Amino acid sequence: MFLLPNNVSRMIRVAINGYGTIGKRVADAISAQDDMVISGVTKTKPSFGCDLAVRKGYPLYCTYDDEQKINAFHDAGYTCHGGLKTLLGVSDVVVDCSPGKHGAANLEKYKNAGIKWIFQGGEKHEMTGLSYTSCANHEQNLHAEGTRVVSCNTTGLSRTLIPLLESCGEISVECTMIRRAADPGDSDKGPINAIKPVLKVPSHHGPDVMSVEPRIKINSLAVAVPTTIMHMHAITVTLPQGHGMTTESILALWKSRPRIIIMNGGETGITTTAEVMEFARD
Repeated sequence: MFLLPNNVSRMIRVAINGYGTIGKRVADAISAQDDMVISGVTKTKPSFGCDLAVRKGYPLYCTYDDEQKINAFHDAGYTCHGGLKTLLGVSDVVVDCSPGKHGAANLEKYKNAGIKWIFQGGEKHEMTGLSYTSCANHEQNLHAEGTRVVSCNTTGLSRTLIPLLESCGEISVECTMIRRAADPGDSDKGPINAIKPVLKVPSHHGPDVMSVEPRIKINSLAVAVPTTIMHMHAITVTLPQGHGMTTESILALWKSRPRIIIMNGGETGITTTAEVMEFARD
């Protein structure tokens, strides 16, 4: 809640710039909060994604401030409340879910509008100077003008590695990220029949982990494989001498943390990402 003069409170107005794969999930999460309201979501042009926004009652805006592009929504039968500039004017914070590499241009718009901003992991840490994941550096991000939420892979790494760091004092990590080639809704990405390595070492994942917890010594590699289900991490962690940890104590440690589920493939039959996805859907 925002506290206004005379102790009057009101809901925090959140704009979603980019109502796509990430934006849809962010919007659903915001809708579940009792102190936030979605001021609007943006689309670049009329498409089937607009129908979901309309069904959920989210005000629809155009990503651009061009009148012709705004009118295209009206011509397609959608009520469009204006362009991005108009949306920012009725918002307190914007969550940028636009495709990666658009951040620098958008950041200037957000600063000019005088509102707070949150970027997603497709942008670089250097652009914002601050990155965030809830299990690592929540307090450092309090009262910031803006931040960047690290990628899903970096979030997953952080959730498993930070408990080990906190228990042992130091860890050294080698990890390989086996990435899905594309989101399920993307029909123009690949590879389709190849394994595509990231030729730059380290991949962005290791440095991104260190952007939220610099005490972790980590090197990362990444390859993309022809699947759209989910990613997988192959991780080797070296603990310091005299760490005192056992397999059982590490499993118990992870079980005590939120958003970590321990799966025993031998007992459950969950041995591939296909079964994991089916379990998640259920």
